[in-house]
Amino acid sequence: MGGNGQAARDSRQKSGAGAVRSVVFRGATKVSLDAKGRMAIPTRYRERLASRCDGEIVMTVDRDHCLLIYPLPDWEELERKLVRLPSMHKVARRIVRIMVGYATEVDMDASGRILVSQELRDFAGLAKQAVLIGQGNKFELWDEETWIEKRDAWLSEDYDGELPSDLESISF
Repeated sequence: MGGNGQAARDSRQKSGAGAVRSVVFRGATKVSLDAKGRMAIPTRYRERLASRCDGEIVMTVDRDHCLLIYPLPDWEELERKLVRLPSMHKVARRIVRIMVGYATEVDMDASGRILVSQELRDFAGLAKQAVLIGQGNKFELWDEETWIEKRDAWLSEDYDGELPSDLESISF
């Protein structure tokens, strides 16, 4: 659900010949994982995922110890960029090792569920209660307690540093 409790609408950007370029995911939704690590994708996203990627999803890890969930075409685009990074650059090599190394393909089943592997659950500290955060072309999946702690810490931070130039022109 979006911040106002309403379901997010399907937002699509058209590129040449009317092709759908991206599907926007937004909002925060509490979700549960069962004992086997299965999680139901919220109903409002299922049709978008089915049309965007036929339910084929890639999950990987993020340095903030959450999971990133991409529709397969969006992941493949990112993966192409990642594997082109210079392998002799220490930071680039680490990013590729972690993100591509943990990348796991999953299929959404007929009930709209995906299986989160034990390795990914361990990495993100996921137990039963989690939060799915829409991030435009992907989701973040957080352990609920960790999300609340991080969110509250980020909201209480002072932003005395410089903003990236792209943010300076945005009015919130």
